[in-house]
Amino acid sequence: MSPESALREQICLLARSMFDRGLTHGSTGNISARMADGGLLVSPTGSSFGRLDPARLSRFDASGRLIDGDPPTKEMPLHAAFYATRSTAGAVVHLHSCHSVALSMLPDADEDDFLPHLTPYAIMQLGRVKLLPFFLPGDPAMGEAVRGLAGRRSAVMLANHGPVVAGKDVQAACNAVEELEATARLALLLRGTGARGLTTGQVQALVTTFDVEWDT
Repeated sequence: MSPESALREQICLLARSMFDRGLTHGSTGNISARMADGGLLVSPTGSSFGRLDPARLSRFDASGRLIDGDPPTKEMPLHAAFYATRSTAGAVVHLHSCHSVALSMLPDADEDDFLPHLTPYAIMQLGRVKLLPFFLPGDPAMGEAVRGLAGRRSAVMLANHGPVVAGKDVQAACNAVEELEATARLALLLRGTGARGLTTGQVQALVTTFDVEWDT
């Protein structure tokens, strides 16, 4: 199997896994991964994570021109913004995951540090998550908002919409976006209980020990 064929299969396998576990639903969510030649494989518009066809993924060349497959997701500006501003980005995943969306709708959501500091792996895999305002789906302004972060964040939360995460490869991006959703769920479960999160010192120790990007 060629590297491209293997990546196509991996994208569809991971997407199906997230769909089957309810992390996205219907035809929501989109996923992309960078090829060795600088091009991209992208989930098509209107497609379901549960039924992606490896042969029909949108294929872009290194100049950003669609050269094969179905028309891509309308959220391409989001994906392109991460690739343009983060040299380490090898994949981008966007979900409509229930708990993270719910957390984004609460009035006290922190725009600069969206996820409460509850567990080590959210810190290690995501750094600080930026909460962006609501945009209409497909609005190029979402991409501009990501570009405005100048590559300082690997993850953003679109208010009332869903998380978007970039990773070094498609496996890492999927792991990280799942960690974001799990942390949001934990935050909602603990809300109002007075539960203890990580201290500032503990967070700093994680940042230092694991070389976490921690934009301040």
